[in-house]
Amino acid sequence: MSRLVDIKLVEEKMSAMGISDLSRTSIREITALTNSLEAATGEKYIRMEIGVPGLPVSEIAINAEIEALKSGVAAIYPDINGIPQLKKEASRFLKLFLDADIKPENCVPCVGSMQGGYTTLLTLTRFREGQDTILFVDPGFPVHKQQARVMGAPYKAFDVYNYRGEKLRAKLEEYLSAGNIACILYSNPNNPSWICFTEEELKIIAELCDKYNVVAIEDLAYFGMDFRHDYSVPGQPPYPPTISRYTDNYVLLVSSSKAFSYAGQRMGFIAISDKLAVQKSDNLLKHYNWNLFSRCLIYGSLYALSSGTAHTVQYGFAALLKAANDGTYNFVKEIREYGEKAHIMKKIFLDNGFNIVYDKDGDTPIADGFYFTIAYKDMNGHDLIKNLLCYGISAISLGVTGSEHSNGLRACVSLVYRSQFPDLKDRVENFNRDFSKK
Repeated sequence: MSRLVDIKLVEEKMSAMGISDLSRTSIREITALTNSLEAATGEKYIRMEIGVPGLPVSEIAINAEIEALKSGVAAIYPDINGIPQLKKEASRFLKLFLDADIKPENCVPCVGSMQGGYTTLLTLTRFREGQDTILFVDPGFPVHKQQARVMGAPYKAFDVYNYRGEKLRAKLEEYLSAGNIACILYSNPNNPSWICFTEEELKIIAELCDKYNVVAIEDLAYFGMDFRHDYSVPGQPPYPPTISRYTDNYVLLVSSSKAFSYAGQRMGFIAISDKLAVQKSDNLLKHYNWNLFSRCLIYGSLYALSSGTAHTVQYGFAALLKAANDGTYNFVKEIREYGEKAHIMKKIFLDNGFNIVYDKDGDTPIADGFYFTIAYKDMNGHDLIKNLLCYGISAISLGVTGSEHSNGLRACVSLVYRSQFPDLKDRVENFNRDFSKK
């Protein structure tokens, strides 16, 4: 066999970390295991396990932060609501790039979408009496379920793979008809599968949210990154599909990490539907000093987690959004590199016996983007990860994302450099050569 790393070493490192089943092992643990193997062997791995942006941040943000630092704002607590410039540009951004109308007062900065998600889930599970349960449309970001467990919120989940299009209606109704669902959380484009909900599917979600008084949380961590369409021109269609077109029961989570390559600064914003923001519920008084939704989210949940988002970073993100809104900075053009790399990498795997697990949006082939999903013949997820590690390739199991396809893996393209493509091709070819006849 043409392994790069002996399987006994992989098993030894797994044992040292207490890992017995790689198909249930977290992203960070896979990263630590891969780091350990790199250190022990001196081999440079093809790192597909973690979704870390791999592009440089724009000078627009850097210069704005520098100016903010020089002005002395680092010594001052930021307003929990956010600086006016950021709120204004966030509202403009949603109108120009999503065609969504949300007032600046309802666009609130947060420490990345993770804090935005936690804040929103925490508030919504206390919003209406008897509605305390979260519904996750899987596959999804594993940490969202961890957040639910930490806050003590019950949750339900299902894999959407077999419920696309009109089939989604009956599946959602199955959960919502119980009457205990507070909110539905999904990402669009989706992490890890890179599926994108269609307008038809979002309309179905919206109709059922209205019917059962449930709030949709639309995680837009990968905003504009369905590269099958050009979403780069402010104020001009096409616009990305969004729940905000079909209901007022929604919260949007917008992140700077991937779309703006600003991950290290932990910056995002929560956008609350204008009508949801002013809704009242006396059930909130059990946990907060107010019964108004937006006030409880901002001055209750968010304030309890952080006394504001880093001051200078707000100026940096505001500058990025303003440049995008003004049409002087094409953020989509900057990140198309991910889609181009995915196209090349997927072909390498497809040419060597692998298949794409989540391969369609309806009848349309899935986009090339930040992630894609792979499986190999009838090899289970644990063995596939372990064997790929022997060939110098790392990835995570779909099993940890809530997917029913635990034999499949999520591959992230961001930290795989074009200079590594020849190595990737050789390693995948060697893998297929060694396992194709087994």
